Amino acid sequence: MKVLLYTASRGRGGAEISLANLAAALDPGLDVAVAGVEPDLVDWVAGHRPGTPVHVVEPEAGPRAVRAHAALLRRTAPELLHVNLAVPWAAGAALAAAALAPRLRTAAVQQLPLRTTSLPQWAATRARLLRVDVHVAVGEGSARRVEDFYALGRRSVVSVPNGVPDLGPVAAREPGERLVVGSLGRLDGQKAYDVLVRALAQVDGVEVEVVGDGTERAALLRLARELGVGDRLRLPGWSDSAREALARFDVFCLPSRVEGFPLSIGEAMLAGLPVVATPVGAVAEAVADGRTGLLVPVDDPAALAGALRRLRDDADERARMGAAGRAAATAALTADVMARSYERLWADAVRAPRTPRLRVPRPRA
Repeated sequence: MKVLLYTASRGRGGAEISLANLAAALDPGLDVAVAGVEPDLVDWVAGHRPGTPVHVVEPEAGPRAVRAHAALLRRTAPELLHVNLAVPWAAGAALAAAALAPRLRTAAVQQLPLRTTSLPQWAATRARLLRVDVHVAVGEGSARRVEDFYALGRRSVVSVPNGVPDLGPVAAREPGERLVVGSLGRLDGQKAYDVLVRALAQVDGVEVEVVGDGTERAALLRLARELGVGDRLRLPGWSDSAREALARFDVFCLPSRVEGFPLSIGEAMLAGLPVVATPVGAVAEAVADGRTGLLVPVDDPAALAGALRRLRDDADERARMGAAGRAAATAALTADVMARSYERLWADAVRAPRTPRLRVPRPRA
């Protein structure tokens, strides 16, 4: 099968890392190329599968962009175009061009189930999504939300969780004076690390390390000083080695306000760490509350503090949750599992006749 992996993103985040993980884990027998609008990002994704051809096309805007993408598809002649969507309305030119190619099959992957507030953008997004042959979200809940947000019809979107390479469990840390609660992520409002800092102020014997960078860095440090926990918060900045960071943690925490399927959850579970998180996006589908970690309400520092106290005081429970989380992630959240799922969906789409949906039945619960 000849597959073209495509991203319209200009920067590297979880959606793009997931695409790179997919490229690396695909069957070596597939004929794979990578395309997009940002040269450095396209090269970075392709670099995870040595020898992969790359193609850079005109940025996403207007009829010229559609023509440029149509020319790319004629030149490369893939059997299947796999479009990675950071938001549902992304990659408009690529999807529009794909709809004009009668023999091409298209897969679209929703990384974050958001609803646009622009009626013209909603209509254009819906029209493009109705034409794809394989429509995927990174969790069951996310799939249902995308269906409802864009009136696509129930069970028209399937779930394939984002997967990460399995590097094995990290070695258990020697007990220290404080429990180390760690996280990996952007320092922005979506990740809600301000809630984690407020929870930290309510829990003794715990320190927090967040590996990442972003616009909220100064505000988080200021909040920690105001709450008297500045000496228990570390923000070392971004690191390309999640593995090294996870090895420093006793507990992984992600208190996000909104998510699709965060890769860091899978990385933490595969590392054998218990997870404390909010049940947003597909997180609750990965983290079994009370078995592989603890789920707490969004924007609730007191509940988060209670979960951290519980794990601080019970090393045996931390070990049990970590082991159960690793077993669950090995079965469902590795890059290899993700790649095999996509390969099956692609093969089915290529074999099936193309049947664009012009009428969508009323969604049913």
